[in-house]
Amino acid sequence: MSDRQVVLSGMRSTGQLHLGHYFGTLKNWVALQEQHDCYFFAADWHALTSEYEDPSRVASSTLEALADWIAAGIDPERSVVFVQSMVPEHAELHLLLSMITPLGWLERVPTYKEQMREIEARDLSTYGFLGYPVLQTADIILYRANLVPVGEDQASHLEISREITRRFNSLYRPVFPEPRALFTPTPRIPGLDGRKMSKSYGNAINLSDPPEVIREKCRSMFTDPTRIRRSDPGHPETCNLFAFHRLVSPPEVADRVERECRAAAIGCVEDKKLLAEQLIAFLEPLQRRRAELLADRGQLLAILRRGSERARERAGATMAAVREAVGLDYSRALEGMGS
Repeated sequence: MSDRQVVLSGMRSTGQLHLGHYFGTLKNWVALQEQHDCYFFAADWHALTSEYEDPSRVASSTLEALADWIAAGIDPERSVVFVQSMVPEHAELHLLLSMITPLGWLERVPTYKEQMREIEARDLSTYGFLGYPVLQTADIILYRANLVPVGEDQASHLEISREITRRFNSLYRPVFPEPRALFTPTPRIPGLDGRKMSKSYGNAINLSDPPEVIREKCRSMFTDPTRIRRSDPGHPETCNLFAFHRLVSPPEVADRVERECRAAAIGCVEDKKLLAEQLIAFLEPLQRRRAELLADRGQLLAILRRGSERARERAGATMAAVREAVGLDYSRALEGMGS
């Protein structure tokens, strides 16, 4: 790797990726790999914090996600692409960090409280779920990452990672740089119901959805709540459909929809049909490439294994420094005893 700054980011292996992942994360990753040394990983252990009762889909979700990453433009030759569980140093560093992280720090993380309230179908009262930020910290600092791409809703998780890093460096010696947030441009991606697009809300358009599914989902989309009749002028700025047009439609199409909506020259039903075709056209190249990649899952697994080997090189060097700092370098202890 070069002297460029190191960027670390990952995604949980918990099912199909959707448009929120594409516009909120993948597009940023593709741009970042041009200027930084990037480590992108499938967070399969993180997936188990909520999917521990039925982990049967985690491995296949990891391979499918990798296909989406590459189809979106991630280059495994330029970026280190790997699987969390294939780099056991993550677990070792997580264990050591858990020894020094106060419980109060974890209990006050806003996203922990929010998800405990929102995800009611699963029992999340486990150490793994509470300790999620500790494992996340290990993921980041194991590669001595300088920058972590985050959205505003993830800022609190990164701040606790910075606190844990400072505590380790203070208790032992400075081993890790404090990771800094890289606030990448992330548009708000609405779901079918107007809330933020999320798998847990069941309101997502998946990158792999076939045309008939996309058309059905578009028919169910929320629209401008103030437009009661077909003849009423619309308000694109508050309409879910128009938010999608700005993301996936050519500018001339989006501009035309905006004009016609305000003039009541296009109705919501007609616009839903138009949007569905724009989404299908937008996703077609990605889906075609995805299908090609998934036709040879053995090759996808080989990519992940090669990337994980590259990741372990940097992780291994970090852990050697960590063990020495903590006092667990027994070869040095033997030298000190004269044997």
